[in-house]
Amino acid sequence: MPQDKLSEFVKAQATELGVPGVAVGVLVDGQEVYASHGVTSLANPVPVDEKTLFHLASVSKTFTATALMRLVAEGKVELEAPVRSYVPELKLADEQAAAQITVLNLLNHTAGLDWNLIDDGEGDRSLAGLVAKLPQLPLIAPPGARASYSQAGYNLAGRIVEKVTGLPFEQAMASLVLEPVGLADTVYGMAEVMVRKFAVGYNRGDDGELRAARPWAAFKEGARGDNPGGGLASSVKDLLRWARFQLGDGEGVLPAAELHRMREQTVELRASTLGDGFGICWFLHDLDGLHGIGHGGSGNGQFAELLIVPERNFAVVSLANLGPDGYPFNQSVVRWALEHYLGVVEKTAEPVPYDEGQARQVVGRYEIDAMNLDIATDGTRLTLAVGIKPEIREASDEEMPPDYPAAEIGFLPGDGDEYIVSGGGLVGQRGYFSRHADGSVTGVDLAGRLFNRVAEAA
Repeated sequence: MPQDKLSEFVKAQATELGVPGVAVGVLVDGQEVYASHGVTSLANPVPVDEKTLFHLASVSKTFTATALMRLVAEGKVELEAPVRSYVPELKLADEQAAAQITVLNLLNHTAGLDWNLIDDGEGDRSLAGLVAKLPQLPLIAPPGARASYSQAGYNLAGRIVEKVTGLPFEQAMASLVLEPVGLADTVYGMAEVMVRKFAVGYNRGDDGELRAARPWAAFKEGARGDNPGGGLASSVKDLLRWARFQLGDGEGVLPAAELHRMREQTVELRASTLGDGFGICWFLHDLDGLHGIGHGGSGNGQFAELLIVPERNFAVVSLANLGPDGYPFNQSVVRWALEHYLGVVEKTAEPVPYDEGQARQVVGRYEIDAMNLDIATDGTRLTLAVGIKPEIREASDEEMPPDYPAAEIGFLPGDGDEYIVSGGGLVGQRGYFSRHADGSVTGVDLAGRLFNRVAEAA
């Protein structure tokens, strides 16, 4: 497959979606193929290339999990051990949960922790400071009961790394993973980012104008407590190096068996765009019979996507600097690469026609700590809107990513609880509604996170 075909597609998609700068890398047949388009910054335009840094957001979790697996391989951490074995000061809203949660519960998102604590820029913003605030975090399920994607869980996992190594998290990551794998441009913090070529994030406002994203990452500068779950910046070149490492024998960093154990399913995911299940950190995907592992990230005006297909020694990375359109851009790149390099064609799920009775059961407000999700009907279609809670937006002195306005959703064939978003910035996202034993709808899963129902429609 010639590189110019990939470059043509990347340029066309970035132009159509109006993304200022994108970088794509593909590992195929042992070769690396790169395609970039656009600029790092609209105000100070420099061409994006394979060494341009973007904020990885949650793709950072794959590095944190791999570092912990190295500590497991060295006998310093046990996956089934309670987190309190390593972080004895851990307290949560429920004492029984705090005593029971294991390291594996954090790594496969089954700890029952809500998404995250909001960083207000006040007080101790280290990992120790974040752990001290965890009693404020709602618990959404008993440990091990279900998967619900949690940033807080990964930040707590980062505190385990600190406690076991005796090093600040960032130093521990450098010595455990980043340096031995040879990732010189995979870094934490603006002090490291600004001495390299990097992409400025942008958000598209309601008026269609692009505005530079402030802060640069998904959280205010200095929020070290969020580094394990989302603090890394990197380039497509380094991320293909990371993919090669994940496909390899562990390179002396950790045994291949421990590395590849991360790909094995530990919990199933239902009706999720994120995948069919979690391994250890990795989202697992059935790609027309091929086994894929991947992770995405959404920061402030920046989106990242990494997908690896071990059986084919294949990987694709896509980075884009515009919200929300960077997300559909990255998804389209992954789909194109799978089809053109591996012959895998993703089938789009088709919703059933609108049913008023079905719609009325689910309309209402749902929430997690930082966001509201509203499902509404006008009698002809069902819509989903999700955004940052107004009181949080008003209290912040930082610009925040824009909300996702109401977009049509449709139920999928089957038991009537699974849905797909058919428009807007979340197009293609799948999820499901959960019910009480009496049949009433109690929550909705979106992007792997449980939003609990707090009000029915008036």
